[in-house]
Amino acid sequence: MQKIKSLMARQGLKSPQESMADLSPVENLRIPSKEELRELREQSIDPQAEQEIINSIEEVYYSNDSFDMVQHELEKLPLELNLLELEEHRDKLKRQQAAVSKKVADLILEKQTAYVKELERVTALQTNLQLAAVICTNARRQLSVAKEGFTEASLGLLANQRRRQLLTGLLKSLRTIKTLQRTDVRLSEMLEEEDYPGAIQLCLECQKAASTFKHYSCISELNSKLQDTLEQIEEQLDVALSKTCKHFDVSHYTKVQLAYTLLGKTQTAMDQLHMHFTQAIHNTVFQVVLGYVELCAGNADTKFQKMQYKDLCTHITLDSYIPCLTDLCKALWEVMLSYYRTMQWHEEHDKQKNSPDDAAAAADSDELVVDRSYVKKKLEHGLTRIWQDVQLKVKAYILGTDMSNFKYDDFIVVLDVISRLMQVGEEFCGSKSEVLQESIKRQSVNYFKNYHRARLEELRMFLENETWELCPVKSNFNIAQLHEFKFMGQCRSPSMSPNRQAMLSNSPAQEELCLFQQFLQEGNPFEMHIEQKEEETEDVLASNGYESDELEKSVYQEYDSDSDVPEELKQDYVDEQTGDAPLKSISRETIRSKKKSDYNLNKINAPILTNTTLNVIRLVGKYMQMMSILKPIAFDVIHCVSQLFDYYLYAVYTFFGRNDMYESSGLGLISSRLRTTLNRIQESLIDVEALGENAGVHGPAEDRKEKVPSPHLSQLVVLTNSGTLYGLAQRVVATESLVFLAEQFESLQSHLDTMMPAAKKPFLQQFYSQTVSTASELRKPIYWIVAAKAIDYEQMLLMMAGVKWDIREIMSQHNVYVDVLLKEFEQFNKRLGDVSRHVRIPLPVSNVLWEHCIRLANRTLVEGYANVKKCSNEGRALMQLDFQQFLMKLEKLTDLRPIPDKEFVETYIKAYYLTENDMEQFIKNHREYSMKQLANLVNVCLGSHINKRARQKLLAAIDDIDRPKR
Repeated sequence: MQKIKSLMARQGLKSPQESMADLSPVENLRIPSKEELRELREQSIDPQAEQEIINSIEEVYYSNDSFDMVQHELEKLPLELNLLELEEHRDKLKRQQAAVSKKVADLILEKQTAYVKELERVTALQTNLQLAAVICTNARRQLSVAKEGFTEASLGLLANQRRRQLLTGLLKSLRTIKTLQRTDVRLSEMLEEEDYPGAIQLCLECQKAASTFKHYSCISELNSKLQDTLEQIEEQLDVALSKTCKHFDVSHYTKVQLAYTLLGKTQTAMDQLHMHFTQAIHNTVFQVVLGYVELCAGNADTKFQKMQYKDLCTHITLDSYIPCLTDLCKALWEVMLSYYRTMQWHEEHDKQKNSPDDAAAAADSDELVVDRSYVKKKLEHGLTRIWQDVQLKVKAYILGTDMSNFKYDDFIVVLDVISRLMQVGEEFCGSKSEVLQESIKRQSVNYFKNYHRARLEELRMFLENETWELCPVKSNFNIAQLHEFKFMGQCRSPSMSPNRQAMLSNSPAQEELCLFQQFLQEGNPFEMHIEQKEEETEDVLASNGYESDELEKSVYQEYDSDSDVPEELKQDYVDEQTGDAPLKSISRETIRSKKKSDYNLNKINAPILTNTTLNVIRLVGKYMQMMSILKPIAFDVIHCVSQLFDYYLYAVYTFFGRNDMYESSGLGLISSRLRTTLNRIQESLIDVEALGENAGVHGPAEDRKEKVPSPHLSQLVVLTNSGTLYGLAQRVVATESLVFLAEQFESLQSHLDTMMPAAKKPFLQQFYSQTVSTASELRKPIYWIVAAKAIDYEQMLLMMAGVKWDIREIMSQHNVYVDVLLKEFEQFNKRLGDVSRHVRIPLPVSNVLWEHCIRLANRTLVEGYANVKKCSNEGRALMQLDFQQFLMKLEKLTDLRPIPDKEFVETYIKAYYLTENDMEQFIKNHREYSMKQLANLVNVCLGSHINKRARQKLLAAIDDIDRPKR
């Protein structure tokens, strides 16, 4: 036991009693000494009493470890201390302590054996720990020796090598980072060079490299910077894409598309491109119009820049309208051409991608195929969209100005430009340009109504101031030579040079080329259009009204050598009846010498027309030009064209053909068709109220706006002078100019028919069949007035009245009145020759004149014979002799065959020999004779052969017959 205690003392161990002293104050219960334990054991205490003592201990002593028993007992003391009570309380505490101590001692003694065993185990453990400490000391010593001899030398090398490798990798990374830091400079240079694919490729590579070194703190900032740079590149790329909308460059666009492909935003690029095209159209038209508005305003007022485009268009002046429209179309052409070339680029690009030689074509992903399909559909859809935007912008410009006061040439230029723009639209996307057509139609209808009204008033002024003198045009004059008909390009005049014809014949082939192909690289269709207009010239007037013999010769040569003339017309003479040429060729001079009624032998067959006629023809050309450009208003224009012709025809009739003697003449000078036409013109076109008659009868003012007052013949035109055959020259010029005008209308019929809408074609056919074709019919009433006054028929009646017809012997000499009449005809023939020296009298005119004169002479003969009171058979023979003499001499004066109304006279003379029955049949069959003439036959011829009753019967038959006036 002593050995264990000594070992524990050497090891610093404490006995259980000593260990108890280290307990906390709560645990610091005094352990009784051995003597005390012995005394306690020797004291015999009742266990039950002992237990009661322990139970009497207050519960507070068992409360917690921090309980201060001394403080507790002191606090229990009363304010007034009693020694006895204190001693009793002290003894109680001692008894309680003694009981507790005895109880603790009993418990310790009970656990003594276990305590000893545990103490032994602790001692053994201490021994083992001391042995382990010795082993560890030896190991540390050995490790120290190994460290000094091996680890610090060898492992230090390995550590240095590893550190070197790490530093080498770090240096490489730092160099890469340094390169990345400097990339923004190179990117800026590439963007300035517009190398967008290279810049994007470099930026993407930098982003990939930056993701590798993202563990460096500096790289996170660089990565965000690269992302900003990439966004900046996309912005500049978008700007570069917008530049292609106005000026397409293949290399530039190729770079841009390649850049978007690298970004994987092909579809986005196409969406952006269409947005830029829309914006380009708006900006272009706005800047063009704004430039002209500010230029015309003459100040730098900024209010125009804030205006809407539609409002801005209303500030364009009339002087700047056409230049602005032209520049507007030029600018829009550039935009559409850029779009066309963009589509062309994509088509060629797709062909290259789809070519079998392209090895990479097979490797195309589905995504690329989808992109191409999307781009193709987007571009095709964009054609209509862009053209619609163009139409709306031009429509706003067109409707922004009132064109009703434009000059015709200016308005035609506007129509030409818009027409060319519509042609561009049709080639661009196959559109019929309904928006443009509707807008230009609105302006055209408004303009044309005012223009046509002014032209009709102008035509009335021309007609009222027209002296009906011949307008000196060249003999080969053709309407195709006029400036107004150049647009047709179909008519060819004999004097046109072969080079010019070749140029015109080649022009359709040039037109077959698409405008986008013609002006793909340079030029502008609107510039070419204006230049062509400026080059157009005309040369139709003769120098002095009479062309030289050399020119006449050249004209004949042209007519003789023209390849256009059929072979049968090249012969010297063609029989008009059979169409065959005679066996022996007859010269032109011989033919002319036989034509006694042709009064234009000394003149070239130049057209007969006046300045007014030429003006009407020019107006027709202008109207047709407008109609060819604006087919939707073709019917309105053709209706106005017909009014020009109607008014000219009505004026000629009013000036030279209106006479109340027509009906009484019985010659049927005005056909029912011509009369219907004249009535229609008067009702639909002539403003009767303007004459001051029947005011307020003919309808409201709205209807009168469409009508024109009837023209009045100029006072300078004298139609009562017998020396000029009662204004025959003026009558010829007026009538034949109308016929010439009708011929020009006939030549234009096919062209007008192609322009006329199908539903309105009957109007055109009716106009030609009932109006144009009646122009030549005016010759009869107009020239009849001359024929009626040129010869003194009244003198002949008086002379015939003085002839004795009841002679009893056959006479061999004709009467004097025949010679007087023939002398009148000779004088008439001479006057015709005099007139023809000033104005060419065409053969149809001379024929009509001679026909009228002869017809009037023959009817005067019949009237003279009908005035005879008594007549014998010998007198009837004298009548026949006089008439035969008249015919024989007359046939030498004129080539007109057969002689008009020859049978009219002969039949009447022969009627003197008829019997009663034959006379009754004659009266029924020959209603061309007047009642007076028929009654004379009955009274004079049959009066001596029939009774009074039979004569009354025949006269009654004459009265019953209702004879229509011829």
